[in-house]
Amino acid sequence: MTAPVSLTEAKLFLRVEHGAEDGLIQTLIDAARARVEGEVGLSLTSTSPAPLRLAILMLTLRAYEREGSEMTTGPVEAWIAPYRVVRL
Repeated sequence: MTAPVSLTEAKLFLRVEHGAEDGLIQTLIDAARARVEGEVGLSLTSTSPAPLRLAILMLTLRAYEREGSEMTTGPVEAWIAPYRVVRL
C-alpha cells in the first residue's frame, strides 16, 4: 500500500520546487497523516477518500507555514468528520 500523500504531491501543493526541505516536508506529512488517522480511526492509503487526503495536505501546509504551535484538526474538521469510526 502506498502513502495517502507523497512527497512530490505535497511539494506541488506547497509550491516548493527545491529539494532543500524534503526531509522537513516528509516529517510534516507523516505528522499530519498520524493526526488524521488518529482522528478518524482508520489507516490511510493512496486510495483513501479525497477529503482525508486533502486534510493531510492542509495540515502539512499549516505546519510548513508555521501557522500554529500545534497541529489542530479544526480547520479540516468538516472534511474528516464524515469518516470518523465510532468507538464504544
